[in-house]
Amino acid sequence: MGRIGISCLFPASWHFSISPVGCPRILNTNLRQIIVISVLTAAVSLLYFSVVIIRNKYGRLSRDKKLQRYLARVTDIEATDTNNPNVNYGVVVDCGSSGSRIFVYCWPRHNGNPHDLLDIRQMRDQNRKPVVMKIKPGISEFATSPEKVSDYISPLLNFAAEHVPRAKHKETPLYILCTAGMRILPESQQKAILEDLLTDIPVHFDFLFSDSHAEVISGKQEGVYAWIGINFVLGRFEHIEDDEEAVVEVNIPGSESRGAILRKRTAGILDMGGVSTQIAYEVPKTVSFASSQQEEVAKNLLAEFNLGCDVHQTEHVYRVYVATFLGFGGNAARQRYEDRIFASTVQKNRLLGKQTGLAPDTPFLDPCLPLDIKDEIQQNGQTIYLRGTGDFDLCRETIQPFMNKTNETQTSLNGVYQPPIHFQNSEFYGFSEFYYCTEDVLRMGGDYNAAAFTKAAKDYCATKWSILRERFDRGLYASHADLHRLKYQCFKSAWMFEVFHRGFSFPVNYKNLKTALQVYDKEVQWTLGAILYRTRFLPLRMAELCAVSTPQAA
Repeated sequence: MGRIGISCLFPASWHFSISPVGCPRILNTNLRQIIVISVLTAAVSLLYFSVVIIRNKYGRLSRDKKLQRYLARVTDIEATDTNNPNVNYGVVVDCGSSGSRIFVYCWPRHNGNPHDLLDIRQMRDQNRKPVVMKIKPGISEFATSPEKVSDYISPLLNFAAEHVPRAKHKETPLYILCTAGMRILPESQQKAILEDLLTDIPVHFDFLFSDSHAEVISGKQEGVYAWIGINFVLGRFEHIEDDEEAVVEVNIPGSESRGAILRKRTAGILDMGGVSTQIAYEVPKTVSFASSQQEEVAKNLLAEFNLGCDVHQTEHVYRVYVATFLGFGGNAARQRYEDRIFASTVQKNRLLGKQTGLAPDTPFLDPCLPLDIKDEIQQNGQTIYLRGTGDFDLCRETIQPFMNKTNETQTSLNGVYQPPIHFQNSEFYGFSEFYYCTEDVLRMGGDYNAAAFTKAAKDYCATKWSILRERFDRGLYASHADLHRLKYQCFKSAWMFEVFHRGFSFPVNYKNLKTALQVYDKEVQWTLGAILYRTRFLPLRMAELCAVSTPQAA
């Protein structure tokens, strides 16, 4: 009887014999081939799946760490445990132009690792809602009656005092930071308001509140704090954990002779409001200047600061460029554009004897308004009538002179100095108008693609206003998009595009801009960056021994 023995290339335990009783000899060869092939296939498959499982296991460890960080931010909705003695608190009041808001932050005891920052989060009440309160008007409204400022701000401080455990008040830092509204006041009025706060608040509240805790911060400081807050939430200040993370070579300011170090790539931010536009990003390399004048200007735009408290620890030293451009916000830009239309139309009519725009049937043709929409500009009792032609390309061409670009190298809007950006190894987040322009109507917020955005903007501009209104009535746009958004979407799309690509010189094939309203489903306030910077990464009791100052040259 013939027997087939199979043992070669396989473990001894796999040895077996087959006796093909009654099979013709011609089938024996085929049977041997089938069995060998089947066993080999099974072995290769087993090896393949083992490799896949191992690779997935270790790849999943890396992904799990990222997922855990993401979930830690997204699911941070539990009520703060106010009975935990190891929880510290901090309070920041944002005194803006239209009102003041108070934010209460908390963090557990530091883990002792000098490489880690404090894990600061917004405090949440028993209903799991963020401990935030806002009052109106802005603090600058008390410029002529500074003695009333303490009474004005007391409701905010009472609100914070009710939420922070009483036993923690004396070690809870309170910062009152004033922004745009206070900046425009004379220094004497600013000083009077701050003096009232510094005199009266310690009488009624036990928070840790020193002379340096109430101040008017610059636009540059505000931008630095916003940049810190965003990157903290994104986890960009943590040390590198796996090879998949984007890194960048950094020349630590003041330590260039030691050579570059590798650390996580931080994200830049772009924020276009109604009045101004701001850009902030890390400058990892030592910069050079085209002229001594440019170097002098750059000193006011570059902030160098250490998020750590030990001057000998340079791991968290950052050099950040921050520039704010008044008049370059979406609404202010449209106003400047309309002022130019009005002035030039009136002048041309007077010089050439024309009647353009003086009556609805002879309108000024505006390429930056949707097709066939009617609008008007009123100034000094005179009206210029407009009708949209919806020409996106012509609109872009028309507004390019408003960028005020110069021929000098390394400059952006208004000829302001801008350090080089490594476009191949960078990432930016666009907030406010960058998000509204891409999402509210065009429904393409998130990862920005210039070609897709341009096509969508062109199509929108060239669509008749009656059709756009019909779509609006049917609820096809974002819930908070109103008729004002629809009317000026064409202009603002062109303005955003030109500011980003022509003003800040981002190439049209740039792929790493994300337009967003929130980060990890949260609105990130600059106050988070402020409390992080001012408390540093050491335990609070040690942080009090550190010199707390504002970012250099801020």
